[in-house]
Amino acid sequence: MATNKKRINITANPEIESAIKRAAKRDGVPVAAKASELIEIGLNLEEDMSLAGLASLRDQKGARYVSHQDAWSK
Repeated sequence: MATNKKRINITANPEIESAIKRAAKRDGVPVAAKASELIEIGLNLEEDMSLAGLASLRDQKGARYVSHQDAWSK
């Protein structure tokens, strides 16, 4: 069966492997699907932290206000 998903190989320590297997069994999904879901969650958290860091740099006293419309019209 053809798939659009890219297969990757990862190396995990035994504790991580065990945790992923338990979570997959609990949720009734394949280990690879659970690993993919957890990686996606981790990437979303990384993005959120990066954007929060950028926002905190820009959130300074006396910063110029940009309206929602101006920000999204460019």
